[in-house]
Amino acid sequence: MQAYPSHYINGQWVKATSAQTLPVHDASTEAIMATVPEGTAAEAEAAVLAARAAQGPWAALPVETRAAYIDKIVEGLKARTDELATAIAREVGMPLKMAKMVQVGAPVWNWGNFAKVLRGFVWEEKVGNSLVLREPIGVVGCITPWNFPLNQITLKVAPALAAGCTVVLKPSEIAPVNAMILAEIIHAAGLPPGVFNLVNGLGPVVGEVLATHPEVDMVSFTGSTRAGKRVGELASQTVKRVALELGGKSASVVLPDADLEAAVKGTLSACLLNSGQACIAHTRMLVPENRLDEVKALVKTAVAKFTVGPSLEEGSKLGPLVSAAQRDRVLAFIRQGVAEGGELVAGGADLPVPAQGYFVQPTVLVVKPTDTLAKEEIFGPVLVILTYKDEEEAVALANDTIYGLGGGVWSTDEAHAIAVARRIKTGQVDINGGPFNARAPFGGYKQSGNGRENGKYGFEEFLEFKSLQLKPAAA
Repeated sequence: MQAYPSHYINGQWVKATSAQTLPVHDASTEAIMATVPEGTAAEAEAAVLAARAAQGPWAALPVETRAAYIDKIVEGLKARTDELATAIAREVGMPLKMAKMVQVGAPVWNWGNFAKVLRGFVWEEKVGNSLVLREPIGVVGCITPWNFPLNQITLKVAPALAAGCTVVLKPSEIAPVNAMILAEIIHAAGLPPGVFNLVNGLGPVVGEVLATHPEVDMVSFTGSTRAGKRVGELASQTVKRVALELGGKSASVVLPDADLEAAVKGTLSACLLNSGQACIAHTRMLVPENRLDEVKALVKTAVAKFTVGPSLEEGSKLGPLVSAAQRDRVLAFIRQGVAEGGELVAGGADLPVPAQGYFVQPTVLVVKPTDTLAKEEIFGPVLVILTYKDEEEAVALANDTIYGLGGGVWSTDEAHAIAVARRIKTGQVDINGGPFNARAPFGGYKQSGNGRENGKYGFEEFLEFKSLQLKPAAA
């Protein structure tokens, strides 16, 4: 077991003032794999003040200097890829091979891409008699989740640092080990003291300091919609900028002319990534009612190929959930779905799973639009199927949710699929399984949040506009 005794504040490891620690569990074995300190409000404030003191000098550095620091972080991440992948596979539960590719590979790419965005960014332009400037917003509080922990940290910290902001990070207390390794990498890269700070702890303590402190100019939060509402409420008292990336209940719309086999396989893959612990998971599959029997047969065949097992075991396609609480929550949802009359197509709450670990078998049910499982974000390996009579009903069902983060449309006619996608109120739609694009903006409509991450769009979130009104030259 690895015990981390310190926070990272003002360029150094600072021993925690509280003896209270937070355990980190290996999702496949349930054993405690590490502990991190339970941070206090005073430690969070110390980190904020360090970030405030460092912000002006950091923003004043030449663009190339900041980009070179990011290059060093990229090299550090590459050097510790195996260590990071193993840590995340254990604390989150994603199988190791996939964790290396997704949970570490994506952050490495994103850090490097933000250096490219920084180097090519246009900071000022003439608009009539005005000189319009872009400037860093200042001190940013970053509060991140456990499901894709390193990448969600990256999509906040990397563009903020590139833009000239300084950062205080509160990583998830459930999966913080990867964040500690990142802090070691950033320290080794030699960033000036106070530019990056990390305080472990709980949301109601450390997170609330970041949301309320007058010296924090912006808070960027990824997590549940419930917690995001709380962050927004607290931040409003000091009129901070707030970026929220929250929940989802994304619909995969299978049009009548779609390749059914491809649509079912693609939807299941988009639903079951990370054992369904993804805000953009395609958790509702909308199919023509006259093709339901075909879809159910394809689902049974496809689900059988998702082998459940420990994250470090070769051959595991689907790992455990992140915690006992999450496992129990998902199992309760499955049982509720059956109790409400849902038809179990595959999986279920009572199938055998490994004796140790937080496992749930991948499960698919046919439900009604009014059922709980058609409305609530489950955050586990659960797909629900809903049927529709015509395209109008399909679009209405896709939009019948408080969320609007992801989704998909399947059709052999790409132009038709795009036309349908335009009618769905969501931030991202995959056409016939189109792959994720880390350069494109990522974020939600409605209660899935506000603001965007990824590429130049995520970079611009951390900037302010300033207009200098120039006196026209004399004629």
